[in-house]
Amino acid sequence: MRVVAGTARGLRLTAPAGDQVRPTTDRVREATFNALNSLDAIDGARVLDLFAGSGALGIEALSRGARSCTFCDTSAAALASVRANLEHTGFTDSATVVRVDAATHLAATPGEYDLVLADPPYSFDGWTELLEAVDAPLVVMESGDEPAIPGGWNMVRQRRYGTTVVTIVERCNTS
Repeated sequence: MRVVAGTARGLRLTAPAGDQVRPTTDRVREATFNALNSLDAIDGARVLDLFAGSGALGIEALSRGARSCTFCDTSAAALASVRANLEHTGFTDSATVVRVDAATHLAATPGEYDLVLADPPYSFDGWTELLEAVDAPLVVMESGDEPAIPGGWNMVRQRRYGTTVVTIVERCNTS
């Protein structure tokens, strides 16, 4: 696994041992971030990487010009991997790493993010609750199946890459 593009392009990333983390493949990250770039959603963005795992998604965002990224996970091993990858890529100063579950962090940080990257385990079925808790204009959802999109959100793009479905949603304009 490596950083696909940007200032850290080509640098290898490590993932925690075991089967608890399912890193996003380079191909899926490249396609996802190319789509985000076409939406002008990365440059200068404040990003939240939920269920961070190795931190590959947030590090890709930082490499492509995001202003900052907060990495959230409940696993100490995953967060150790995130910290090592941030050190290796030189993004430590642009990052915050917190050991907390997604719902708790979202409740504590309303309005702090421009882009949320959510890559939970494929068995995750709390998409509606997660999106209801998000206070950001754009969310990338990575899952094994097509997630249900609750009211208040519009699907921007959805693509399947083998067993991975990437859905980008934007908050509906309420004005």
